[in-house]
Order: sequence, then structure tokens, then C-alpha cells
Amino acid sequence: MQILLLANNVSGLLSFRKEVVEAIIKAGHKVTISVPYDQRMDELKSLGADCIATEIDRRSTNPIKDISLLFTYRTLIKIIKPQVVLTYTIKPNVYGGMACRLSGVPQIANITGLGTAVVNQGLLQKIIILLYKLGLKKAHKVFFQNSDNKAFCLAKGMVSNRIEVIPGSGVNLSRFQAMDYPQDDVVKFLYIGRLMNDKGTKELFNVARTIRQERKDVEFHIVGAFEENFEEELNELVSQNIVIFHGKQLDVRPYIAQSHCLIHPSYHEGMSNVILESCASARPIITTYANGCKDAVDDGVNGLLAKIKDTDDLLLKVRQFLSLSWEDKKNMGLASRKKVEKEFDRNIVIKVYLDAIDTVQYVSRSER
Repeated sequence: MQILLLANNVSGLLSFRKEVVEAIIKAGHKVTISVPYDQRMDELKSLGADCIATEIDRRSTNPIKDISLLFTYRTLIKIIKPQVVLTYTIKPNVYGGMACRLSGVPQIANITGLGTAVVNQGLLQKIIILLYKLGLKKAHKVFFQNSDNKAFCLAKGMVSNRIEVIPGSGVNLSRFQAMDYPQDDVVKFLYIGRLMNDKGTKELFNVARTIRQERKDVEFHIVGAFEENFEEELNELVSQNIVIFHGKQLDVRPYIAQSHCLIHPSYHEGMSNVILESCASARPIITTYANGCKDAVDDGVNGLLAKIKDTDDLLLKVRQFLSLSWEDKKNMGLASRKKVEKEFDRNIVIKVYLDAIDTVQYVSRSER
């Protein structure tokens, strides 16, 4: 089959969907990927996929400005003539879905997360819900990464049937292997992700300030990039030796190896990949009860859960973790590894996609 894949980011594809693309190509399908230009695009081509650079403004919330993407995708479908279109993230899901409906091509969509604009009530939420209805109502299959997102979309009428919850993007258990637990006297917390409000950056900074005042045998390490204006505050925290900033890194494994615990105070996720990767590396997790975070953590078993947007509760959980013995912390990490081996193996996601593509082939043959 000729398959078109629509996405908004090369790095995301390589980090979380590389094995899916490889498996689809290995199954004998031809894959063309439409994604904004990135220097790492050659890595996608090396998998055996064709690539087309397609401009997407990821930050725009103006549907009138974004509607041009519909016509771009419609043109791509006319040229490539795919038998099925795979879409990831909001704009490819919505505008790619509209293009598929207009072209009569089956769409397999993946709701990787609902995003701030959908979660927060207001006019923008109503507009985006309407766009989702137009884009996904006729989709051949819609995958959700957590059951709460599925329930929300069903309640709002954004999707109809042929829906399924999958274990996020899964985690590559060979790439992220269980690591020995550090025996340092200094306990190192690690945050991996974008620095922005919805990732709980304010709460993280507040907790780091308090803990560093109380104890000098604790460090807070940050790996990531800026999405919002936190640069000035971060620089101040670095200069005061409250946090240690490593910037954006292509390979987070060396940082996970040196850490005792991942801290991820996000407000909402589809399914947090950094949590899955840290779990696979046998690390305990401190995160929130947010969708896509709580799913990978059994409270008190492989980590601790804090209330969303609650600095005091997050601080309580950090102190609770610090009070544990080294052996208890290590055992939490081992429980993390066992959980992802059982529930979040990326091979599960690969099989789901191959099965969904097979159903498209079956439907196509039955209609001949």
C-alpha cells in the first residue's frame, strides 16, 4: 500500500514513532512523510521513507491562518494517491482529516494529547472542538493515548466509532534498558521537557527553591528547551545554584543514568514519553494525577503522585521520596521497569498500527 504520514515534528517521529515507520516499511508498504523541514530529515529517509517538507505553524491558534494546511494536504493526497493516511498531533489530525474526507481516503489518527486550547474552556476550545468534529468524524480509526482523552472527545462528539486506547507511543525497551541505581550521597532529581506553564515549570522552580534552602545534598537537573518566557527566571536559579541546566539533548539516557528520580509536574499529557523512558530505565517517578502521567505510575509503588498545579503537594511528595531508604528508592525504580515491560512495550503499538493498516486493506478488497 501507498501510505502518507502527516506530522508536525521530525524529532518526535524519530524519538517516538521510528520503530512504527520501520515496521510498516518492512511489511512491504511504501511510506511518504509530510513534516516541516528539519536537519534530521535525512534520518527519516534512511529508514526507507520518502519525505516532503511541509510548513506548519505549531504555535498558531488562528484557524483562518491554518486553513491553508488543508489545501496543502489535499494536494499531497492528489499527487501521492495513498490508500491510507496516518496523522499525528492536532493540526495534521484536523486538517489532514478534512483532506482525507474530501478525497475519500481512510485516515488513521493518533490523539497524542488534547493541548491547552482544548482543555481550557472558552471560545477557542469551542472552535477547536468543531474542527476536530470536521476532521475526525469519518476517520477509519482514532487512537487515544489515555482513557480520559477518549472520554472527553466522546462526550464532546469529536469522534464516533472505531476508537481505541493504546499505551501512548510505547517505549523502546532495548534502547531504554534498566540502569543501575546511583549510590551517590547527593540525591538528583531530573526534569526532562519543555519549560512552559502546562509542564508545571512554576511548581518545579518553587519546589527546587524550597528544597535547596533546606538541604544541600539534593540537586535539581533540567534537560530541555524554552517554549515560554522562563529564560530569565531559569538563569537566576542557575546563578543561585538552585538548578543545573543542561539544555536540549538528543540523548537523555546519560542524564537518566545519573538521576535518582524523574520529576514531571505536568498539567496534562497524551502519554508522557519521558515518564515511560525513565520507567524503562528503572527510575522512580514523581508526577501529577494528570491524564497521561498517572497512567504510568502506581502511587507508592513505582513513584508518587501529586495534585495538579499544587506546589505544596508536590513539595510534600519530594520530601516523602527523600525520606525513603536507598533500597526503597531502588525498588521503586525496579517496579517502574516491570510496569512498562508489561503495559507499555512499543511492540504493542507497532502491532496495533499494522493491524489497523490491515483492516484498511481488508475493507478496500471487500469493496472491489
